[in-house]
Amino acid sequence: MQDDYEFDADAAADAGEPAGEPSAAASEPVEDLRQLVAYLATNLVDDPEAVEVEAERRGPGVLLTLRVPEDELGRVIGRQGRIARAMRTVVTIAGGRHNLRASLDIEG
Repeated sequence: MQDDYEFDADAAADAGEPAGEPSAAASEPVEDLRQLVAYLATNLVDDPEAVEVEAERRGPGVLLTLRVPEDELGRVIGRQGRIARAMRTVVTIAGGRHNLRASLDIEG
């Protein structure tokens, strides 16, 4: 299984970019965090097309907002909020690796 979060040299070569150099959008930490949340959420819901993720830079922090349809909200939050808590933990750790304070809001 390939991790969408890492740079893929084969995909870059197919896109016409030099191998070993990520594109400008992929190297942006805020975009990386947005893509991470989108990846996690789209694998949880029945309709991945309905998932929206916005990322807003606020000084040393990033506010990520995940929007899913109301009927899919339970799948993203999980029992007693376990999935939402796990997603927030992953976002916090990934943000810390980029020296960013990242937070995740989930809306239905």
